[in-house]
Amino acid sequence: MLKPMKLRVLSLLMVLLGLAGPALAQVAPVSSPTGPVMAGPYAVIDAATGETLMEHNAGAAWYPASLTKLMTAYLTFEALKAGRLTLTSPLPFSQHASAMPESKLGVAPGTSITVEQGLFALVAHSANDVATALGELIGGSEPGFAQIMTQTAQRLGMTATKFNNANGLPDPQNYTTARDLGVLTLALMRDFPQYYGYFQTQDFTFGKRHYETFVHFLKMYAPYADGLKTGFICNSGFNIVGSAVRDNRRLIAIAFGFRRADLRDEFLVRLFDEAFALKTGGNKPKIWQLRNEGGEPTKLFGPGECGAIRYDMPGDAAWLGTYGDWRTARRVYDVGQADLVKLGVTRPGKEWILPVSANKATRQAAIIADLEPDAALKLCADYKARKLFCEVKKPQEITPPFGVFWR
Repeated sequence: MLKPMKLRVLSLLMVLLGLAGPALAQVAPVSSPTGPVMAGPYAVIDAATGETLMEHNAGAAWYPASLTKLMTAYLTFEALKAGRLTLTSPLPFSQHASAMPESKLGVAPGTSITVEQGLFALVAHSANDVATALGELIGGSEPGFAQIMTQTAQRLGMTATKFNNANGLPDPQNYTTARDLGVLTLALMRDFPQYYGYFQTQDFTFGKRHYETFVHFLKMYAPYADGLKTGFICNSGFNIVGSAVRDNRRLIAIAFGFRRADLRDEFLVRLFDEAFALKTGGNKPKIWQLRNEGGEPTKLFGPGECGAIRYDMPGDAAWLGTYGDWRTARRVYDVGQADLVKLGVTRPGKEWILPVSANKATRQAAIIADLEPDAALKLCADYKARKLFCEVKKPQEITPPFGVFWR
């Protein structure tokens, strides 16, 4: 049984994160390298056997966001394998496709790129216009493609998934589960091993612009991580499907419902570390044997919440001043981290360069976030002894509109 103090801490964390009503059933505290964070459903699967090594609410309904593009990629690979398309086939952009909102490649209507360029943009830049163009090319129209997506999902055994567009932009008729996306990821690897390398794309160049992947997990879990995709809309929060190979063993992880991308990526690293250490003997259920729960997907962010800057880290923060530009604030942050090391602090904090506005001006606060209390106090005592600015801020003090950080 949890002690009363721990119960109060978890209750406070839920309140601070703005969770209410139905979300409580599917979003719960999980541990991460920087302390407890709130997460939605997740699952870890052995790619060779389909065994579900770890899971939490894997059958709960969720909005897939840009993870929808995994199915768009599956159907593109299917067309390539069948010879209906080649990597050099033209991918034309209609007015409808070109009008898709960010993230996008920005291809003008009436022009085209190659299918291979489209795959790079789909994976590394999560380009909504490219996803729609692929849907129109393969399905004749985006609604027609959505029907094919849903039919394919059913054929693969994704029993609680429906798609209504090719890119995952907000639509109440786009929904899935962690279980179902695990089934889809296994199918991608099984059916199209010759094309899986596209999910390892970390950057690409199109025209005069260079794009880098949104899947920062690839660098965080190097050299083991090797794909796949992230996704975000307000209703779903930050989601990811990732793959890693370690000791000649491949695992797949799906994680939904994070309120910040960095916490999502950190959690996935911890999840993989734990899963790779498990010795199960093959006695856990296969991912396709898990039950989908039905019901309505959770809506993670409440009205007016999405896009707001939030402080969701449990540790103390050391505020090192507020500056006129981001580069200066980041430089001060880097110096502060180096000073922590000199002071013997073994667990460094996290970067939080916070834009603060007053009188129609915006400045950047340099903050080392999520520090242990002694570390924040030690750093600020050292700074004040050297007549430098530093203030310790408790998590409950760090709330919008962040005017406390103006100076």
